[in-house]
Amino acid sequence: MHSYSDTAFGRLESAWDGHFRLRLADGTSVDLHLTDTTSAQVVRNLGEPYHDVTGRLAELLATPGRLVFAHGPVYPDGRRQATQVTFVGEGADEHVFERPDWWIDQVRELARFYRRAQFGTGEVDYADYRTQIRLGGDKNGRHVQETDTISRLVYGMASAYMLTGDEDFLTVADRGSRYLRDHMRFVDTDEDVTYWYHGVDVDGGRERKLFTSEFDDDYHAIPAYEQIYALAGLVQNYRVTGDPAIKADIDGTMRLFERFFADPVLGGYYSHIDPVTLSPHHDSLGANRSRKNWNSVGDHAPAYLFNLYLATGDERHLRMLEHTFDMIVSHFPDRDTPFVQERFHADWAPDRSWGWQQDRAVVGHNLKIAWNLTRMGAALPKYDYARLADRLADTMPDVGRDPLRGGWYDLVRRQAPHDFVWHDRKAWWQQEQAILAYLVLAGHRGDAGRLAHAREAQSFYNAFFLDHDEGGVYFNVLADGIPYLMGTERLKGSHSMSMYHSAELCYLATVYNGLLVRGEPLDLWFRPRADADFPDRSLRVAPDVLPAGRVRLEGVLVDGEPYRDFDADAMAVRLPDSAGPVTVRARLVPVERS
Repeated sequence: MHSYSDTAFGRLESAWDGHFRLRLADGTSVDLHLTDTTSAQVVRNLGEPYHDVTGRLAELLATPGRLVFAHGPVYPDGRRQATQVTFVGEGADEHVFERPDWWIDQVRELARFYRRAQFGTGEVDYADYRTQIRLGGDKNGRHVQETDTISRLVYGMASAYMLTGDEDFLTVADRGSRYLRDHMRFVDTDEDVTYWYHGVDVDGGRERKLFTSEFDDDYHAIPAYEQIYALAGLVQNYRVTGDPAIKADIDGTMRLFERFFADPVLGGYYSHIDPVTLSPHHDSLGANRSRKNWNSVGDHAPAYLFNLYLATGDERHLRMLEHTFDMIVSHFPDRDTPFVQERFHADWAPDRSWGWQQDRAVVGHNLKIAWNLTRMGAALPKYDYARLADRLADTMPDVGRDPLRGGWYDLVRRQAPHDFVWHDRKAWWQQEQAILAYLVLAGHRGDAGRLAHAREAQSFYNAFFLDHDEGGVYFNVLADGIPYLMGTERLKGSHSMSMYHSAELCYLATVYNGLLVRGEPLDLWFRPRADADFPDRSLRVAPDVLPAGRVRLEGVLVDGEPYRDFDADAMAVRLPDSAGPVTVRARLVPVERS
């Protein structure tokens, strides 16, 4: 007998005589049959034990409406057998990831995994840092330290501190920021700019600076995205501490963007510059000569610029955000396909022949544009921002989501029938973009349909991407949710993975599930220095760019004591004079809408 194993995911419709029916995401239904060896569990978080409910299977299948995963053989006649059933909650309307502590506990476990993998349990010394981390947390043999992956780790640790108040995580973030500045930074005093090395090769104990990118797509160039992600961790760390040295390097790097990557005539930012001339038009750049792309134009916003604006309230940063999103709504939409354009020539003509991308769509980039346009609409409402965010949110499920198993795909052809380019695997960062696309829209708009999409995406991520054996999250899973553990996709640390997307998801899912969807309070921690470089000496504690009037600052503790010098509506704390750093705990609460 020939069969194959597969997963089905949907809302429970009914159950009868050892069978049950699921309604799939596309509205169709599928029937499954149980056996006397079928097991059942509830989705569990990192750090939690296996939650067996096999003895309650009949009871849990008796209530329609709950989200259910069922895995097992599919027979040639179409029969589906459920050998393992996974519930997203025990209650009919329960979703485990909406517990107030779910994402906070998850980011705590993630931070512990990466802290242990990189530095053990002792002193935090970034000389020990390695880009590649194996599945269980062991280090790869090659001793390369990439700037962006250190920055991504710093981002994750700073975000973990904001949600937990665990000072060990902040220590990892602070020392990572200092290491970046001491080893990966170049200050060009002639041009008055700061830029960042690709990384450092410390093989054999000697430090060799890697000035230009080492990757095929960007070889011997300075790509914008590497400079962008060098700031991701630094800005999040600055948001917590106000470190003036970090702020100076942020400002220097932003001058680099405006002076050498920006197109002052047609707008946007070029994707690469020559390392000698700092020109985006030099022949040495080859296929990257005079090009713009999603990363160089749009990635400023989520990687660091929103967080920098939250920390400073600086109108310059708001104007840069506006320019970024104006370029996106002006040049990225495509009337002929459901997807945005992602690569362009200098004059904004679409480039459909570049490298691996060709005429192909990265599903996650389309979703990422949707949730960041929604955030931007809260800072500066524009019809075009909302229109494109809605269009992408409405069209992406039909071309990027798996309606049978749940979860979201990776790279597909932009032209119908939108076939897969390489495979039908699902990457952890694409799931993050799907979750946030619909969760942010649901939080800002109160849209039940968008919330349903967000819940389905959160279900798949939490059911299949959490590694309960080794810690951390998997890079990729197969279409049915089974971990894919081959090649670089087996790693927990790589050029692509270093706690950034997983921590960003934990942070923003906490903000939106709690404050905006469920109306629950949120505590955030900050550790401003005595010399914190915040405008007006005000610590801005807004958790994200949220709709006006929806959240207020209810109370503040400074070093554990109640503190009254704050603006509740502006969510700003006037910092006290102090001889050293102080711990600020801010409680944010939703404002009831009339």
